[in-house]
Amino acid sequence: MQDTEILRGKRILVVDDELDILELIEDILDMCVINKASNFENAKDLLEKNSYDAAILDIMGVKGYELLGITTKQNIPTLMLTAHALSPDNFVESINKGAHAYVPKDKISEIGIFLEDILSVRERGIKRLGKWFARLEPYFEKEFGAYWKEKENPDFWRKYY
Repeated sequence: MQDTEILRGKRILVVDDELDILELIEDILDMCVINKASNFENAKDLLEKNSYDAAILDIMGVKGYELLGITTKQNIPTLMLTAHALSPDNFVESINKGAHAYVPKDKISEIGIFLEDILSVRERGIKRLGKWFARLEPYFEKEFGAYWKEKENPDFWRKYY
């Protein structure tokens, strides 16, 4: 991945119960300082002891929504990364609970781009779905169906889109 200024030296917490995913993200984000946790307890410990510029959380297997509650309270921009919890309901729940992005593991090779998107939007104080969503919208339409947004909570889309 191209080393961009916005990511260089950023302290990132990555939480996933799959060790190969943790290693892959560490390799992709080699310009960042990465702390890894493979379970809820270790992640919670790291969040209590350190400060982070961003967090990348799996949903399943690590109590991702509980961790999202902690990162949201600490004002840490958080990207939810998931495979098994990939659904419109989890998309909406993640954003409503404070996530800044919801990314399928199929797109893990682009994790740096999505992280750049949420950090740059955060710097500007924007509260809407950013470039990361525009990049992934065709993917979500393929996975969830062409009219998935119209089927979901319209108040959600007015608020964030």
